[in-house]
Amino acid sequence: MNLIDYSGNAIRLTDERLAHIKEHPEMIINTSKISEILTNPDIVVKSKSDEEARLYYKYYAGLSVGDKNMCVVVKFKQDDAFAITAYLTDSIKKGDVIWKK
Repeated sequence: MNLIDYSGNAIRLTDERLAHIKEHPEMIINTSKISEILTNPDIVVKSKSDEEARLYYKYYAGLSVGDKNMCVVVKFKQDDAFAITAYLTDSIKKGDVIWKK
């Protein structure tokens, strides 16, 4: 599946990565939000542990597990960008802010 982020970057989401994301029970019903998070994030942070990774966050109230941020992690290579994982979290990781709503 090919998705587009807020700045027009093409992001690949493979069936294998989608299956990995769905291994987390709370993510099964939330995978449809991945495209929305990429196109309309609240904040995008450059990962401190992986220079090629960007973390796209969007806050959701009233999820089955309560109010959470959903994070989609995207790896940017020279001619390729692809989603690695997505998860729910209470906090936004520290790192250089690339974009903020």
